[in-house]
Amino acid sequence: MSGKVFFDTTVLVYAFGEDGQRTPVAEDLLRAGGVVSVHVLNEFVAVARRKLGMSWEEAADAVAAVRELCEPPVELTVRVHEKALAIGLRYGYHIYDALVLAAAMEAGCTVVCSEDMQHGQRVGTVTIRNPFR
Repeated sequence: MSGKVFFDTTVLVYAFGEDGQRTPVAEDLLRAGGVVSVHVLNEFVAVARRKLGMSWEEAADAVAAVRELCEPPVELTVRVHEKALAIGLRYGYHIYDALVLAAAMEAGCTVVCSEDMQHGQRVGTVTIRNPFR
């Protein structure tokens, strides 16, 4: 993918999960580097504990690995929150997806890798791409 890439939570979940087709794609994406947000890291921990059955230690180790591979995470600020509210209002996205898009814009990303949003849609300065299609 060309441009600065932001990873949605699904990329992290597949990278540390056991999905035959998606896991290698997600691992390659992470190895290539990109950007995540504190919000994405928090969502990942929740999913890793609940659905992947990770202990707190395993989830913390996975987050540490992501932070080594990616740029420093985008912080959840009032500015990002307000941008997310505007995205949700305009495009109809759930607040958590809107937070992903807002954080990507804040980081200067041009691509958001997500399985959960509309592939090919342009939202502000970012284009959503589903790398698992």
